Amino acid sequence: MRLIWLDEVDSTNSYLERNARDIADTVMIAARKQTAGHGQRGNSWESAPDENLTFSVLYHPKEFKAIDQFAISEATALAVTDMLALHGIHANVKWPNDIYASDRKICGILIKHSLTGKEISHSIIGVGININQTEFLSDAPNPVSLKQLTGENFDLESLATETAECLNRRLEMIYGSRHRRELHNEFLCRLWRGDGGYYPFRDTASGENFEAAIDAIGPDGLMTLRLHNDSTRSYRFKEVAFL
Repeated sequence: MRLIWLDEVDSTNSYLERNARDIADTVMIAARKQTAGHGQRGNSWESAPDENLTFSVLYHPKEFKAIDQFAISEATALAVTDMLALHGIHANVKWPNDIYASDRKICGILIKHSLTGKEISHSIIGVGININQTEFLSDAPNPVSLKQLTGENFDLESLATETAECLNRRLEMIYGSRHRRELHNEFLCRLWRGDGGYYPFRDTASGENFEAAIDAIGPDGLMTLRLHNDSTRSYRFKEVAFL
């Protein structure tokens, strides 16, 4: 995986969207400063210049069906937890792919796929990891950084190299049914609030608040929740929110 650093860009995802046709290999574009970083649901991503690891990877899967795309999300999320584990942080994955240290968000992930027929022609994997930032000015409710957790300053270029290596290893696991099962099982073991306890949720379509336990996450990313009366509900991304 080639690693290219940009001093400033609107967003690394947007950069790759504009240039994907001219790039044939797997490349990580990391930025020291983003002026319009992207978050989930159209939100912006707060990142102080030169303090955090913000990057996007252009990845070309080999004969990979679009129906299996959640495996790329699982691989990316686990790669970030792998990198954090190298620095003593046990992190979990908040479905579908935010990364939490305890109950605080340390990383956000945004992935976009382009299709050719029923297969993914390329994926743009956007990742923002809070590293050395200690003051957050946005209204995000629960951010945390690696420095806040460890008390240490980190070299961003070294962390980018480590993360690229972790991502390379994890993306190799999306191929073959056995490796993909292993990847999925590890994802389930890292699931935030996946301990069988009951937690508050909101149905985004109806606005209903309810308590449920995570019952299952399917290989396609579908989350099934079990209510107190033992009935179940299944949701896709953006159809339900953690409270």
